[in-house]
Amino acid sequence: MDVVLIIVSYVIMINLAGFALMGLDKYKAKKKAWRIPEATLFLFAFFGGSLGTTLGMFLFHHKTRHWYFLYGMPLILIIQVVILYLLWQSPIQFSIL
Repeated sequence: MDVVLIIVSYVIMINLAGFALMGLDKYKAKKKAWRIPEATLFLFAFFGGSLGTTLGMFLFHHKTRHWYFLYGMPLILIIQVVILYLLWQSPIQFSIL
């Protein structure tokens, strides 16, 4: 299986999961039910789901009053985009046997 396909599939899935977690946590907040820990939301963002969690945060208007979410999620996204750009521009060729 192609490595790029695996990576793209992973990124799509983790972003969809991060987006869904933001929506689910907002729903649970309205219902005064058990909540998803903030650390879990940040872990999904950190491990590649920053676009989904950031979009979910703003679309669902969830956690936008917390400065560490308001600035942290977009910061993680920016850092990940910069890293991807630098890897893309890198003269080093990565290959898997």
